[in-house]
Parts: sequence; structure tokens; C-alpha cells
Amino acid sequence: MTRLIHLPLRGQRRIRLAGSPASRFTHRPLGRRTPERPTSLRANVATVNAAFEGGQKAGIIRCRETPLRGVGRNSMTDFTREEIDALYRVMTARRDMRHFSSAPIDPPVLERLLAAAHLAPSVGLMQPWRFIRICDRGLRERTHALIDRERVKTAEALGERSDEFMRLKVEGVLECGELIVAALAPDRDKHIFGRRTMPEMDLASGACAIQNLWLAARAEGIGMGWVSLFEPEDLRMLLRMPAGARPVAVLCLGHVPAFYPRPMLEMTHWREGCRLASLVHTDYWGTQSGPD
Repeated sequence: MTRLIHLPLRGQRRIRLAGSPASRFTHRPLGRRTPERPTSLRANVATVNAAFEGGQKAGIIRCRETPLRGVGRNSMTDFTREEIDALYRVMTARRDMRHFSSAPIDPPVLERLLAAAHLAPSVGLMQPWRFIRICDRGLRERTHALIDRERVKTAEALGERSDEFMRLKVEGVLECGELIVAALAPDRDKHIFGRRTMPEMDLASGACAIQNLWLAARAEGIGMGWVSLFEPEDLRMLLRMPAGARPVAVLCLGHVPAFYPRPMLEMTHWREGCRLASLVHTDYWGTQSGPD
């Protein structure tokens, strides 16, 4: 029987079906061999359907039916108004950080951040993300050299904005307390579910993991900066990644003197963010009707 575990909210009692405990953040159905080849797909699907049809009796906690103040009239949620507000506040306060102190991140905090990344959704449950911690100082410096080389090439490609770009601080690789390279696994092509017509969904899934990590870091008071100024093949070779693997981000994490009150590229007048109303369309492209 598939083991289902519900992680309770504050004040709720953990409810689980019979079976050994799973980890704090994840569960793996009994008998699963690979993400795309369960032992018995028909049996597992039937078990999941029965669990949801059975509701609370099967260990699934239903959403409350009484709307919260300030929440849509037809909304049902397991979260308090304060918890909902905290989530939106974290998203609003997230920044792409470039200025760090060198103080290390406490190991339990780093473990929570990586666990949050691993909770991300992925197409076909392929979970393509891999994380490489750069702990060797010499390797960190060689990674920085790759980034700095691409920084110069990017400046050259920007033409008249070249000098302006070179004055920007675009990374904190040498200063941050923790340096992590986010990559895509080499065996991605075996995953067809959701990728037959859009194979780039592996990258989209990896980006979800990075965003989870980013938001969790901000909630923990840890800054994070996403650096994409590098030649992927050069970084792959430097980190001895297998053929087919692909680095997609160099992530600078660490304590910061302060979080920027606005995106740094706005503060330095490099670019202004777009208004949401200009990005939302109704029915057809070009018919804008989004919220202000």
C-alpha cells in the first residue's frame, strides 16, 4: 500500500497511514523504482484516487470551508491570514543580492534551504536539479575567473552601455558564505512526460527549485544572488560534471549587511521593472486587461 503522509500546519496533529515514517520534507511511494516506472502504475493510481475520495479517513486533511477575512469568498485554505501575508511578504522582499559578508551559513539552515529547493514542482516528477557546493577556495576562484571572463564579453556585446555595465557589481562569488552551482542531470532525455514537444521544461523545472531556494533563503534572512555569466561547457568541465549535465546557475548565498529596498538594477538605473498590467492579456495576445 502506498504510504501517504500529511505534513500538518502549526497546531494540527500529524495524520498518517500505516507505514514507516518518511523524511520531514518528502515521501517516496512504496515500490517506486524510477520516476517514470512505478512497480504498478494502475495500483498506485487507484490508491491515490481512493485516498482523495476518502478524504480525512484516508489521511488527507480537507481545507476549511469558512473563508478567512480578506480571502476570496469562495476560497478554501489551510493557512491563516498571517501565514498567507508572510508568503507574499517574502516574495515582495526577495532580492537578487550582490553584496555579502563572508560569515558561513549555519549547516542546519543550509540543509533547510536545500530541502526547500527539493520540494519544487517538476514536469513529470523528473526532478532534474542537482546542486554542487563549491567548498574549495581555489575552485571558487577558478569559477570566479570564468564568470569574470564572460562579464567582459557581455560588456563588449552591450556596445554603448559597455562602460556602464562594467561599473555594475554583478556577482558576489568571492565574498559570499556559500557558493552553489545548480545544474541539470545528464539523464534528462529519458523523461518524456510533459517534454515531448517542449524539452526545455527540464530547465523550467530547475528554475522552480532555484526559486524555492531563493524564497526560503529570504525567509531565513539569507541573501542570494543568481549568476548566469559563464560559458556552460567551461563550467561543466571545471566541475567534472558528466557529459549531458548542464550547469544553469551559480548561486551566491550568505549573510548580507542589508537587503536592497528595490531591485538593484532599478536602483542603479540600469532598467525599470514592468507593470503587471502590461503583461497580462485576455483571450488573445495584445488585449491587455491585467491588474495595475
